[in-house]
Amino acid sequence: MPATANTSLKKALKPIHIWAIAVGLVISGEYFGWNYGWGAAGTIGFLIATLLVTLFYICFIFSFTELTTAIPHAGGPFAYALRALGPLGGMIAGYASLIEFLFAAPAIAFALGSYIHFLYPAVPVLYTAIASYLVFTTINLAGIKESALFSVIVTLLAVAELLIYLGIVAPAFSISNFLYQALPVKWSGLFAALPFAIWLYVCIEGVAMVAEEVRDIKKDIPRGYISAIVTLTVLALAVMIFTGGVTQWQQLSAIDYPLPEAIGIVLGKNSSITRLFAGIGLFGLIASFHSIIISYSRQLYALGRSGYLPALLGRLNPRFQTPHIALFAGGLLGVTALACFDTGKLVILSTLGAVVMYITSMVSLFVLRNKAPQLNRPYVAPFYPWMPGIALVLACVFCITIIYFYPWLSLLFFAGMTAVIIVFYITGQHKVPVTI
Repeated sequence: MPATANTSLKKALKPIHIWAIAVGLVISGEYFGWNYGWGAAGTIGFLIATLLVTLFYICFIFSFTELTTAIPHAGGPFAYALRALGPLGGMIAGYASLIEFLFAAPAIAFALGSYIHFLYPAVPVLYTAIASYLVFTTINLAGIKESALFSVIVTLLAVAELLIYLGIVAPAFSISNFLYQALPVKWSGLFAALPFAIWLYVCIEGVAMVAEEVRDIKKDIPRGYISAIVTLTVLALAVMIFTGGVTQWQQLSAIDYPLPEAIGIVLGKNSSITRLFAGIGLFGLIASFHSIIISYSRQLYALGRSGYLPALLGRLNPRFQTPHIALFAGGLLGVTALACFDTGKLVILSTLGAVVMYITSMVSLFVLRNKAPQLNRPYVAPFYPWMPGIALVLACVFCITIIYFYPWLSLLFFAGMTAVIIVFYITGQHKVPVTI
Protein backbone atom coordinates (compact mmCIF):
# COMPACT_ATOMS: atom_id res chain seq x y z
CA MET A 1 0.00 0.00 0.00
CA PRO A 2 1.20 3.56 -0.64
CA ALA A 3 2.60 5.44 2.30
CA THR A 4 0.07 7.95 3.57
CA ALA A 5 1.64 9.63 6.59
CA ASN A 6 3.88 12.69 6.42
CA THR A 7 4.26 12.80 2.65
CA SER A 8 4.44 16.55 2.01
CA LEU A 9 7.73 17.85 0.69
CA LYS A 10 8.85 21.35 1.68
CA LYS A 11 8.46 24.17 -0.90
CA ALA A 12 11.70 26.15 -0.79
CA LEU A 13 13.24 26.33 -4.29
CA LYS A 14 13.70 29.48 -6.39
CA PRO A 15 15.00 29.89 -10.00
CA ILE A 16 18.64 30.10 -8.85
CA HIS A 17 18.21 26.77 -7.03
CA ILE A 18 16.63 25.17 -10.11
CA TRP A 19 19.42 26.46 -12.35
CA ALA A 20 22.01 25.18 -9.89
CA ILE A 21 20.41 21.75 -9.57
CA ALA A 22 19.94 21.45 -13.35
CA VAL A 23 23.49 22.55 -14.20
CA GLY A 24 24.85 20.66 -11.23
CA LEU A 25 23.15 17.46 -12.37
CA VAL A 26 24.96 17.63 -15.70
CA ILE A 27 28.17 19.59 -15.27
CA SER A 28 30.31 16.57 -14.39
CA GLY A 29 29.65 15.49 -17.98
CA GLU A 30 32.00 18.30 -19.05
CA TYR A 31 34.73 16.90 -16.81
CA PHE A 32 34.81 13.26 -17.95
CA GLY A 33 32.93 10.59 -19.89
CA TRP A 34 32.31 12.56 -23.10
CA ASN A 35 35.94 12.04 -24.17
CA TYR A 36 35.26 8.33 -24.74
CA GLY A 37 33.27 9.51 -27.78
CA TRP A 38 36.51 10.55 -29.48
CA GLY A 39 37.59 6.92 -29.50
CA ALA A 40 34.48 6.00 -31.49
CA ALA A 41 34.23 8.97 -33.86
CA GLY A 42 37.28 11.23 -33.74
CA THR A 43 37.02 14.93 -32.94
CA ILE A 44 34.94 16.10 -35.92
CA GLY A 45 32.75 12.98 -35.89
CA PHE A 46 32.08 13.47 -32.20
CA LEU A 47 31.38 17.18 -32.74
CA ILE A 48 28.72 16.24 -35.30
CA ALA A 49 27.21 13.76 -32.85
CA THR A 50 27.25 16.40 -30.12
CA LEU A 51 25.51 19.02 -32.28
CA LEU A 52 22.78 16.48 -33.07
CA VAL A 53 22.39 15.69 -29.37
CA THR A 54 22.36 19.42 -28.54
CA LEU A 55 19.48 19.93 -30.98
CA PHE A 56 17.63 17.10 -29.28
CA TYR A 57 18.09 18.52 -25.77
CA ILE A 58 16.97 22.00 -26.78
CA CYS A 59 13.78 20.56 -28.29
CA PHE A 60 13.32 18.17 -25.38
CA ILE A 61 13.76 20.68 -22.53
CA PHE A 62 11.41 23.24 -24.09
CA SER A 63 8.82 20.44 -24.43
CA PHE A 64 9.53 18.69 -21.12
CA THR A 65 9.03 21.94 -19.21
CA GLU A 66 5.34 21.81 -20.17
CA LEU A 67 4.99 18.47 -18.40
CA THR A 68 6.99 19.58 -15.36
CA THR A 69 4.87 22.68 -14.78
CA ALA A 70 1.55 20.97 -15.57
CA ILE A 71 2.23 17.96 -13.30
CA PRO A 72 4.62 19.12 -10.55
CA HIS A 73 5.20 15.71 -8.98
CA ALA A 74 8.30 14.22 -7.33
CA GLY A 75 7.99 11.23 -9.66
CA GLY A 76 8.70 13.41 -12.70
CA PRO A 77 8.54 11.23 -15.85
CA PHE A 78 6.88 8.43 -13.88
CA ALA A 79 4.00 10.74 -12.99
CA TYR A 80 3.60 12.04 -16.56
CA ALA A 81 3.55 8.54 -18.07
CA LEU A 82 1.18 7.24 -15.38
CA ARG A 83 -1.25 10.08 -16.09
CA ALA A 84 -0.99 9.65 -19.87
CA LEU A 85 -0.30 5.97 -20.46
CA GLY A 86 -1.58 4.18 -17.37
CA PRO A 87 0.18 1.86 -14.88
CA LEU A 88 2.39 0.07 -17.40
CA GLY A 89 3.61 3.32 -18.93
CA GLY A 90 4.29 4.71 -15.47
CA MET A 91 6.23 1.61 -14.49
CA ILE A 92 8.41 1.75 -17.62
CA ALA A 93 9.13 5.47 -17.20
CA GLY A 94 9.88 5.04 -13.49
CA TYR A 95 12.25 2.13 -14.15
CA ALA A 96 14.07 4.00 -16.94
CA SER A 97 14.47 7.12 -14.78
CA LEU A 98 15.86 5.10 -11.90
CA ILE A 99 18.39 3.36 -14.15
CA GLU A 100 19.46 6.73 -15.56
CA PHE A 101 20.15 8.33 -12.19
CA LEU A 102 21.19 5.30 -10.18
CA PHE A 103 23.88 4.40 -12.76
CA ALA A 104 24.99 7.98 -13.42
CA ALA A 105 25.87 8.43 -9.75
CA PRO A 106 28.45 5.58 -9.51
CA ALA A 107 30.01 6.71 -12.81
CA ILE A 108 30.60 10.11 -11.21
CA ALA A 109 31.78 8.46 -7.99
CA PHE A 110 34.40 6.60 -10.03
CA ALA A 111 35.51 9.91 -11.55
CA LEU A 112 35.75 11.46 -8.09
CA GLY A 113 37.96 8.55 -7.09
CA SER A 114 40.07 8.97 -10.23
CA TYR A 115 40.61 12.69 -9.58
CA ILE A 116 41.69 11.99 -6.00
CA HIS A 117 43.94 9.20 -7.27
CA PHE A 118 45.46 11.65 -9.79
CA LEU A 119 46.39 13.90 -6.86
CA TYR A 120 47.29 11.17 -4.38
CA PRO A 121 48.21 7.93 -6.19
CA ALA A 122 48.24 5.95 -2.92
CA VAL A 123 44.48 6.49 -2.45
CA PRO A 124 42.44 3.71 -4.15
CA VAL A 125 39.74 4.86 -6.58
CA LEU A 126 37.06 2.51 -5.23
CA TYR A 127 37.46 3.57 -1.59
CA THR A 128 37.02 7.23 -2.51
CA ALA A 129 33.92 6.38 -4.57
CA ILE A 130 32.30 4.56 -1.66
CA ALA A 131 33.22 7.34 0.77
CA SER A 132 31.57 9.85 -1.58
CA TYR A 133 28.24 8.05 -1.19
CA LEU A 134 28.50 8.17 2.59
CA VAL A 135 29.35 11.87 2.72
CA PHE A 136 26.81 13.20 0.22
CA THR A 137 23.95 10.99 1.32
CA THR A 138 24.46 12.47 4.77
CA ILE A 139 24.45 16.02 3.39
CA ASN A 140 21.19 15.33 1.56
CA LEU A 141 19.52 14.25 4.80
CA ALA A 142 19.74 17.81 6.10
CA GLY A 143 16.84 19.16 4.00
CA ILE A 144 16.10 20.40 0.49
CA LYS A 145 16.82 24.06 1.22
CA GLU A 146 20.21 23.22 2.67
CA SER A 147 20.94 20.75 -0.15
CA ALA A 148 19.92 23.31 -2.79
CA LEU A 149 22.15 26.00 -1.21
CA PHE A 150 25.05 23.55 -1.35
CA SER A 151 24.19 22.91 -5.02
CA VAL A 152 24.28 26.64 -5.79
CA ILE A 153 27.72 27.05 -4.20
CA VAL A 154 29.44 24.05 -5.79
CA THR A 155 27.78 24.63 -9.18
CA LEU A 156 28.96 28.25 -9.32
CA LEU A 157 32.44 27.07 -8.40
CA ALA A 158 32.31 24.36 -11.07
CA VAL A 159 31.21 26.81 -13.78
CA ALA A 160 33.92 29.27 -12.73
CA GLU A 161 36.50 26.53 -12.87
CA LEU A 162 35.52 25.51 -16.40
CA LEU A 163 35.88 29.14 -17.49
CA ILE A 164 39.36 29.24 -15.92
CA TYR A 165 40.19 25.96 -17.63
CA LEU A 166 39.16 27.38 -21.00
CA GLY A 167 41.31 30.43 -20.35
CA ILE A 168 44.35 28.20 -19.72
CA VAL A 169 43.99 25.79 -22.66
CA ALA A 170 42.57 28.15 -25.31
CA PRO A 171 45.97 29.77 -26.09
CA ALA A 172 47.41 26.27 -26.67
CA PHE A 173 44.67 25.31 -29.13
CA SER A 174 46.02 23.96 -32.42
CA ILE A 175 43.72 23.33 -35.37
CA SER A 176 46.12 20.64 -36.61
CA ASN A 177 45.68 18.75 -33.33
CA PHE A 178 41.90 19.07 -33.53
CA LEU A 179 41.82 17.83 -37.12
CA TYR A 180 44.22 14.92 -36.58
CA GLN A 181 42.30 11.74 -37.54
CA ALA A 182 39.21 13.81 -36.89
CA LEU A 183 36.70 11.52 -38.62
CA PRO A 184 35.75 7.96 -37.65
CA VAL A 185 37.24 5.04 -39.58
CA LYS A 186 33.66 4.03 -40.35
CA TRP A 187 30.69 6.40 -40.31
CA SER A 188 28.97 4.00 -37.93
CA GLY A 189 31.40 5.36 -35.34
CA LEU A 190 29.38 8.57 -35.30
CA PHE A 191 26.38 6.62 -34.01
CA ALA A 192 28.52 4.63 -31.56
CA ALA A 193 29.61 7.97 -30.07
CA LEU A 194 26.06 9.16 -29.38
CA PRO A 195 25.84 7.83 -25.77
CA PHE A 196 28.96 9.83 -24.87
CA ALA A 197 27.52 12.98 -26.48
CA ILE A 198 24.31 12.42 -24.51
CA TRP A 199 26.48 12.24 -21.38
CA LEU A 200 27.20 15.97 -21.84
CA TYR A 201 23.54 16.73 -21.01
CA VAL A 202 22.07 13.62 -19.42
CA CYS A 203 20.16 14.02 -16.13
CA ILE A 204 19.19 17.68 -16.69
CA GLU A 205 15.55 16.56 -16.54
CA GLY A 206 16.13 15.56 -12.91
CA VAL A 207 14.84 19.00 -11.95
CA ALA A 208 11.36 17.57 -12.56
CA MET A 209 11.79 15.43 -9.46
CA VAL A 210 12.03 18.47 -7.19
CA ALA A 211 9.02 20.20 -8.76
CA GLU A 212 6.92 19.66 -5.61
CA GLU A 213 9.53 21.68 -3.71
CA VAL A 214 9.44 24.74 -6.03
CA ARG A 215 7.78 27.92 -4.74
CA ASP A 216 6.36 29.27 -8.02
CA ILE A 217 5.88 26.51 -10.60
CA LYS A 218 4.71 28.80 -13.41
CA LYS A 219 7.67 31.19 -13.40
CA ASP A 220 10.54 29.46 -11.63
CA ILE A 221 10.80 26.15 -13.49
CA PRO A 222 10.92 27.63 -17.04
CA ARG A 223 13.48 30.23 -15.94
CA GLY A 224 15.65 27.65 -14.23
CA TYR A 225 15.43 25.05 -17.01
CA ILE A 226 16.04 27.40 -19.95
CA SER A 227 18.96 29.24 -18.33
CA ALA A 228 20.48 25.85 -17.47
CA ILE A 229 20.33 24.43 -21.01
CA VAL A 230 21.93 27.62 -22.39
CA THR A 231 24.73 27.42 -19.81
CA LEU A 232 25.39 23.75 -20.50
CA THR A 233 25.36 24.09 -24.29
CA VAL A 234 28.00 26.83 -24.26
CA LEU A 235 30.21 24.98 -21.78
CA ALA A 236 29.92 21.60 -23.50
CA LEU A 237 30.91 22.84 -26.94
CA ALA A 238 33.71 25.07 -25.65
CA VAL A 239 35.28 22.40 -23.43
CA MET A 240 35.11 19.73 -26.13
CA ILE A 241 36.56 21.90 -28.92
CA PHE A 242 39.39 23.55 -26.96
CA THR A 243 40.41 20.30 -25.24
CA GLY A 244 40.57 18.61 -28.65
CA GLY A 245 43.12 21.15 -29.85
CA VAL A 246 45.58 20.74 -26.97
CA THR A 247 47.05 17.45 -28.16
CA GLN A 248 46.19 14.45 -30.30
CA TRP A 249 42.91 13.17 -28.92
CA GLN A 250 44.14 9.58 -28.45
CA GLN A 251 46.00 10.72 -25.33
CA LEU A 252 42.76 11.84 -23.69
CA SER A 253 40.08 9.53 -25.05
CA ALA A 254 40.17 6.69 -22.52
CA ILE A 255 40.76 8.30 -19.11
CA ASP A 256 38.44 9.61 -16.38
CA TYR A 257 40.35 12.89 -15.85
CA PRO A 258 40.82 14.48 -19.32
CA LEU A 259 40.80 18.10 -18.12
CA PRO A 260 43.64 17.85 -15.57
CA GLU A 261 45.56 15.77 -18.11
CA ALA A 262 45.02 18.49 -20.75
CA ILE A 263 46.27 21.20 -18.38
CA GLY A 264 49.21 18.95 -17.52
CA ILE A 265 50.08 18.83 -21.23
CA VAL A 266 49.86 22.64 -21.51
CA LEU A 267 51.62 23.61 -18.27
CA GLY A 268 53.45 20.43 -17.27
CA LYS A 269 52.21 17.73 -14.93
CA ASN A 270 54.38 18.98 -12.07
CA SER A 271 52.97 22.49 -12.31
CA SER A 272 51.29 23.71 -9.13
CA ILE A 273 48.42 25.02 -11.29
CA THR A 274 47.89 21.55 -12.75
CA ARG A 275 47.58 20.03 -9.29
CA LEU A 276 45.44 22.90 -8.06
CA PHE A 277 43.07 22.45 -11.00
CA ALA A 278 42.77 18.72 -10.35
CA GLY A 279 41.83 19.57 -6.77
CA ILE A 280 39.22 22.19 -7.51
CA GLY A 281 38.07 20.07 -10.44
CA LEU A 282 36.28 18.05 -7.83
CA PHE A 283 33.67 20.83 -7.61
CA GLY A 284 32.08 19.85 -10.92
CA LEU A 285 31.93 16.20 -9.97
CA ILE A 286 30.61 17.02 -6.51
CA ALA A 287 27.90 19.28 -7.98
CA SER A 288 26.60 16.50 -10.22
CA PHE A 289 26.94 13.75 -7.65
CA HIS A 290 25.10 15.76 -5.03
CA SER A 291 22.31 16.83 -7.40
CA ILE A 292 21.82 13.30 -8.77
CA ILE A 293 21.41 11.99 -5.23
CA ILE A 294 18.62 14.55 -4.78
CA SER A 295 16.94 13.32 -7.98
CA TYR A 296 17.12 9.56 -7.52
CA SER A 297 16.00 9.82 -3.90
CA ARG A 298 12.88 11.75 -5.01
CA GLN A 299 12.17 9.20 -7.75
CA LEU A 300 12.44 6.30 -5.28
CA TYR A 301 10.33 8.26 -2.81
CA ALA A 302 7.62 8.95 -5.39
CA LEU A 303 7.48 5.33 -6.53
CA GLY A 304 7.29 4.17 -2.93
CA ARG A 305 4.61 6.73 -2.05
CA SER A 306 2.54 5.61 -5.05
CA GLY A 307 2.87 1.91 -4.21
CA TYR A 308 5.04 1.01 -7.21
CA LEU A 309 7.94 0.18 -4.90
CA PRO A 310 7.87 -0.78 -1.19
CA ALA A 311 5.96 1.84 0.79
CA LEU A 312 8.92 2.20 3.16
CA LEU A 313 10.65 4.25 0.45
CA GLY A 314 7.77 6.76 0.57
CA ARG A 315 8.50 7.83 4.13
CA LEU A 316 9.93 11.21 5.10
CA ASN A 317 12.21 12.07 7.97
CA PRO A 318 9.90 13.86 10.46
CA ARG A 319 12.54 16.45 11.34
CA PHE A 320 14.06 17.36 7.95
CA GLN A 321 11.21 16.35 5.60
CA THR A 322 13.67 14.44 3.42
CA PRO A 323 13.12 10.90 2.02
CA HIS A 324 15.74 9.28 4.23
CA ILE A 325 14.92 5.64 3.42
CA ALA A 326 15.07 6.38 -0.32
CA LEU A 327 18.42 8.13 0.15
CA PHE A 328 19.96 5.14 1.88
CA ALA A 329 18.45 2.64 -0.56
CA GLY A 330 19.79 4.54 -3.57
CA GLY A 331 23.22 4.74 -1.99
CA LEU A 332 23.29 1.00 -1.38
CA LEU A 333 22.34 0.31 -5.01
CA GLY A 334 25.01 2.72 -6.21
CA VAL A 335 27.77 1.08 -4.17
CA THR A 336 26.67 -2.29 -5.58
CA ALA A 337 26.98 -0.88 -9.12
CA LEU A 338 30.53 0.29 -8.34
CA ALA A 339 31.48 -3.31 -7.75
CA CYS A 340 29.86 -4.60 -10.95
CA PHE A 341 30.62 -2.11 -13.75
CA ASP A 342 33.34 0.21 -15.05
CA THR A 343 32.80 3.85 -16.00
CA GLY A 344 32.10 3.25 -19.71
CA LYS A 345 29.41 0.64 -18.99
CA LEU A 346 27.80 2.84 -16.35
CA VAL A 347 27.63 5.75 -18.82
CA ILE A 348 25.98 3.57 -21.47
CA LEU A 349 23.42 2.09 -19.06
CA SER A 350 22.60 5.54 -17.71
CA THR A 351 22.11 7.02 -21.18
CA LEU A 352 19.96 4.07 -22.28
CA GLY A 353 17.70 4.64 -19.28
CA ALA A 354 17.58 8.32 -20.19
CA VAL A 355 16.54 7.84 -23.83
CA VAL A 356 13.80 5.35 -22.90
CA MET A 357 12.51 7.88 -20.41
CA TYR A 358 12.71 10.65 -23.04
CA ILE A 359 10.57 8.55 -25.37
CA THR A 360 7.90 7.91 -22.73
CA SER A 361 7.88 11.59 -21.76
CA MET A 362 7.39 12.91 -25.29
CA VAL A 363 4.72 10.28 -26.00
CA SER A 364 3.03 11.37 -22.75
CA LEU A 365 3.10 15.00 -23.89
CA PHE A 366 1.29 14.16 -27.13
CA VAL A 367 -1.22 11.88 -25.38
CA LEU A 368 -2.03 14.45 -22.68
CA ARG A 369 -2.61 17.18 -25.29
CA ASN A 370 -5.44 14.99 -26.65
CA LYS A 371 -6.51 13.15 -23.50
CA ALA A 372 -6.48 16.07 -21.06
CA PRO A 373 -6.87 19.34 -23.01
CA GLN A 374 -8.30 20.94 -19.86
CA LEU A 375 -5.09 20.33 -17.89
CA ASN A 376 -3.65 23.54 -16.48
CA ARG A 377 -0.44 24.21 -18.40
CA PRO A 378 1.41 27.22 -16.92
CA TYR A 379 4.04 26.77 -19.64
CA VAL A 380 3.27 25.51 -23.15
CA ALA A 381 5.86 23.88 -25.41
CA PRO A 382 6.69 26.29 -28.26
CA PHE A 383 6.26 25.28 -31.91
CA TYR A 384 4.05 22.33 -30.98
CA PRO A 385 4.03 19.67 -32.42
CA TRP A 386 7.42 20.24 -34.11
CA MET A 387 9.65 20.62 -31.07
CA PRO A 388 8.37 17.57 -29.17
CA GLY A 389 8.15 15.69 -32.48
CA ILE A 390 11.83 16.30 -33.26
CA ALA A 391 12.74 15.29 -29.69
CA LEU A 392 10.70 12.07 -29.96
CA VAL A 393 12.20 11.03 -33.33
CA LEU A 394 15.78 11.72 -32.19
CA ALA A 395 15.22 9.87 -28.89
CA CYS A 396 14.06 6.82 -30.88
CA VAL A 397 17.17 7.07 -33.08
CA PHE A 398 19.39 7.25 -29.99
CA CYS A 399 17.67 4.27 -28.41
CA ILE A 400 18.01 2.08 -31.52
CA THR A 401 21.65 3.14 -31.86
CA ILE A 402 22.56 2.19 -28.29
CA ILE A 403 20.81 -1.18 -28.62
CA TYR A 404 22.65 -1.88 -31.89
CA PHE A 405 26.15 -0.96 -30.70
CA TYR A 406 25.86 -2.19 -27.11
CA PRO A 407 23.62 -5.28 -27.29
CA TRP A 408 24.71 -7.01 -24.08
CA LEU A 409 24.23 -3.97 -21.88
CA SER A 410 20.92 -3.31 -23.62
CA LEU A 411 19.86 -6.90 -22.95
CA LEU A 412 20.68 -6.40 -19.27
CA PHE A 413 18.64 -3.18 -19.21
CA PHE A 414 15.54 -4.68 -20.83
CA ALA A 415 15.81 -7.93 -18.86
CA GLY A 416 15.66 -5.84 -15.70
CA MET A 417 12.68 -3.93 -17.05
CA THR A 418 10.87 -7.18 -17.91
CA ALA A 419 11.51 -8.60 -14.44
CA VAL A 420 10.18 -5.45 -12.78
CA ILE A 421 7.03 -5.47 -14.92
CA ILE A 422 6.38 -9.17 -14.17
CA VAL A 423 6.69 -8.57 -10.42
CA PHE A 424 4.52 -5.47 -10.78
CA TYR A 425 1.67 -7.49 -12.31
CA ILE A 426 2.10 -10.60 -10.16
CA THR A 427 1.79 -8.54 -6.98
CA GLY A 428 -1.29 -6.78 -8.35
CA GLN A 429 0.18 -3.29 -7.98
CA HIS A 430 -1.18 -2.38 -11.43
CA LYS A 431 -4.67 -2.53 -9.91
CA VAL A 432 -3.90 -0.12 -7.07
CA PRO A 433 -5.49 3.26 -7.88
CA VAL A 434 -2.98 6.11 -7.90
CA THR A 435 -4.04 9.73 -8.35
CA ILE A 436 -1.62 12.05 -10.14
